[in-house]
This record gives sequence, C-alpha cells and structure tokens, in this order.
Amino acid sequence: MNKSDLELEKQEQISRGKRIKYIREHELHMNKTQLAKEIGISSQFLGLVEEGRGNLMYRSIRKLRDLSGHSADYILYGLDDTTIDKTKELLSSYSDKEIKMAMNIIKDIAIFIKN
Repeated sequence: MNKSDLELEKQEQISRGKRIKYIREHELHMNKTQLAKEIGISSQFLGLVEEGRGNLMYRSIRKLRDLSGHSADYILYGLDDTTIDKTKELLSSYSDKEIKMAMNIIKDIAIFIKN
C-alpha cells in the first residue's frame, strides 16, 4: 500500500468514526457505554472508533446496522441508504405495468445518451 492509499484509508476511518458518533448521539440518543454494550465492545474501544483510531468488526457493524436502521454501506462508506426507501415510496402509487413502461423509457434514454 502506498502513502496516498494509507492517507485515504485514514481519512475514511476518521469519517466513519464521525458517522458512528453522529448516529449514536443524534439518532440513537445513547452514550458511549450504552451503545458499546449493545454492539458488544467496550466504551473505550468505541471512543477510539469514533476518533478514527479503530475499526469495528463485522459482528459489531451488523449489530449497529440492526440497531440504527442504516445500511452497512452507510456506516462504513457514507453511501446514501435512503435511496431505496425513497424510490419505493415514490413508486408505490404506480402499477407494475406503469413502472415497466417507465423503465423501458429510461433504458431508451440511456442508450440515446450513450450513442
């Protein structure tokens, strides 16, 4: 791993820690001890994770995902995890036939743009 890869990984780790802290404080309204107990780690280690100096193991990420309702992609990488829910909500008033027609139109537009 070269120096720029290590720097990028460190920045991602810091961002991940900030996301986890935000979820804990603003969404779950828990202190470190409470969340740490829920996801099976020590509060000291959770503090390191939130500071960007540690990483959660799969088991703890899965527990945090289940507890928060966020996807692992959001917790780990900050990827928007509301897109699927928003899309389902928007499409709920349309029939399957209407959705299939719209998908075909989107496909045609994509082909047009590509060419």
